[in-house]
Amino acid sequence: MGFAKCVATVLMAASAALAITPEQLISAPRRGEAIPNPSGELALFSTYRYSFEEHDSTSWWSLLDLKTGEVRLLTDDSNVSEIIWLGPKDTSVIYVNSTNAEIPGGVELWVSDITDFTNAYKAASLPAPLAGLKAVQGSSGDIHFLLHGKSYGNGTAYNEKLVTAPLSSARIYDSIYVRHWDTWLTPEFNAVFSGVLKKSSTGHGKSGTYAFDGAIKNLVSSIKNAESPYPPFGGSSDYDISPDGKWVAFKSKAPELPKANYTTSYIYLVPHDGSAKPFAINGPDSPGTPPGIKGDSSNPAFSPDGKKIAYFQMEEDNYESDRRILYVYTIGSEKIIPSVASDWDRSPDTVRWTADGQTFIVSSEDKAHYRLFSLPTDAGPDYVPRNFTDGGSVSAFHLLPDGTVLVSGSTIWTSWNVYTASPERGVVKTLFSAHEVDPELSGFSPADIDEFYYEGNWTDIHSWIVYPQGFSKDKAYPLLLYIHGGPQGSWADSWSTRWNYKVFADQGYVVIAPNPTGSTGFGEKLQDAIQNHWGAAPYDDLVKAWEYVHDHFDFVDTSNGVAAGASYGGFMINWIQGNDLGRKFKALVSHDGTFVADAKISTEELWFMQHDFNGTFWDARANYRRWDPSAPENIERFSTPQLVIHNDQDFRLPVSEGLALFNVLQERGVPSRFLNFPDENHWVLKPENSLVWHQQVLGWLNRHSGVGESNPGAVRLEDTTIPVVNYDP
Repeated sequence: MGFAKCVATVLMAASAALAITPEQLISAPRRGEAIPNPSGELALFSTYRYSFEEHDSTSWWSLLDLKTGEVRLLTDDSNVSEIIWLGPKDTSVIYVNSTNAEIPGGVELWVSDITDFTNAYKAASLPAPLAGLKAVQGSSGDIHFLLHGKSYGNGTAYNEKLVTAPLSSARIYDSIYVRHWDTWLTPEFNAVFSGVLKKSSTGHGKSGTYAFDGAIKNLVSSIKNAESPYPPFGGSSDYDISPDGKWVAFKSKAPELPKANYTTSYIYLVPHDGSAKPFAINGPDSPGTPPGIKGDSSNPAFSPDGKKIAYFQMEEDNYESDRRILYVYTIGSEKIIPSVASDWDRSPDTVRWTADGQTFIVSSEDKAHYRLFSLPTDAGPDYVPRNFTDGGSVSAFHLLPDGTVLVSGSTIWTSWNVYTASPERGVVKTLFSAHEVDPELSGFSPADIDEFYYEGNWTDIHSWIVYPQGFSKDKAYPLLLYIHGGPQGSWADSWSTRWNYKVFADQGYVVIAPNPTGSTGFGEKLQDAIQNHWGAAPYDDLVKAWEYVHDHFDFVDTSNGVAAGASYGGFMINWIQGNDLGRKFKALVSHDGTFVADAKISTEELWFMQHDFNGTFWDARANYRRWDPSAPENIERFSTPQLVIHNDQDFRLPVSEGLALFNVLQERGVPSRFLNFPDENHWVLKPENSLVWHQQVLGWLNRHSGVGESNPGAVRLEDTTIPVVNYDP
């Protein structure tokens, strides 16, 4: 090879590796949902960005023209944390200012016009860090709003900034569920608060101004042990306000049951003014409650006339991934329609009523995509909803006056796209796609990905294949096998800022991301088959994925392949380490995975383990131990270099699991490294931590696969500035 050709090859390799770097991924703009105004002409959206030069973040709000796709800045004030459109006027908005000039830790509500945003006025001063604004304009012109935040037991809003620090750090518990996700439980709880902005008869302009009457009402605290939104992931989707502002519906876990053992939750109905106690429309004592339906309830949504509430509920009371079924409650009649399209083998998660109240638009995972479907509100059990979006994943959607739907979403190849769609015409018009705007994503396209099916343990299995920049089928690239979490989860056609397929592929890999037994979006049978079979069919599906790739894709180098996974995927990496598949890889990465079977009892959501292993820790101990990566016969086979990642704030899978695994690897003489973040939970979310995570994960894989030697642009372990502690003599 001549010198010039050699240099060109090296530069090509470097360019390919640098198509998108971890720094670019983490610092690229992150946009929120597009929220349309009443006429459907404009949409608001927020943008967040982190700078590694400034080591700080900025955020701003923009307006998207829904006819032209043009974007213009509305405000770059980072204190504006939420904005919603105010009533029927197309240019009026109400927003949350995340600071409060009068009360430390409080927030403010401001009213403005988008044509003169800097001339806003303060309408309310609120005593705590409330969020999740929802509001409607009543017939009197007053604004009825909802926000959520922490509450004391007496119903008063909790403000940490105003709390006197206790003299002791002791915690005392008399009941189960002492901590959850990443937080030790305290006497405070989440609650939904209601309030009113009164419209004055005089003031700025023809419509007058709005002023807070000073009173917020806790709508949750009158029910002992109720909590809404439910942590850690609950938000404004856990509650809704009727179009006339008179009623509020909210979700709460069943207050009479131990929260660590059951997923049961109810939808409560309460007057917005709090004049009556909340009533559980599908509670155990409610006349309309469908028999035998005891699982998690979610996403209440009022009908346009305010007379009905649509919501989802699962059947089983100890299964977080059970199928959601759509129900409709009629206010005043205590009647619940038994189910809508209940035989549909999918699990929808968001519902909207069309303006005429005759049709539902729902979002649901479907074959590794998150799609929109339409169905009549009176659909029978055997009705099959119609999909009218296809590729990518819908993250939010709003109905427009012309009958179309404004969709915010993403794909593997773009972090944010906005388009309109309709049940009749499918996707109508694409308004914005981040890969066409953001320099960090400029090289991305649908050509970066493909998908295939292969014969698994007992059925055909879907898998994504993601190519590196500059991919050529005439070359061979090391395999990177991706193993998803869950265990009921999936690899979907969506953007991720943590396990981003393309960031890993662009190091010089072909990423294979299968959806084996246990994966969601392919029907209940595939999903539920993982129960009590964590290391059986799912493992076999992954073995068969490796074999299929080895036999059918000449451009994939399986001899230098590596594998990585998190959560259940971390467990599977640990399981693979002690089994035959582990000998097929040059290196492994497990993030927050279980290791010692008996340690599963140290988790917080006990119903999770009791469901997946068919019983309690004492009645079904053999089930817990059946798929034990720490069993002696497995440990004796450990030999593949492994990076172990585990975080201190991960209470679902305590850090001792990672330490135990690392201790065993070290004692066995297996090349290994332990990466720990004391301030992160199950995920690594802080930008500077995320950068180190990427440097270590990619560096570890690249060192052992050979990518670090063959690709000058690849990340190396030495790239991090974090010192390595090594006390070996």
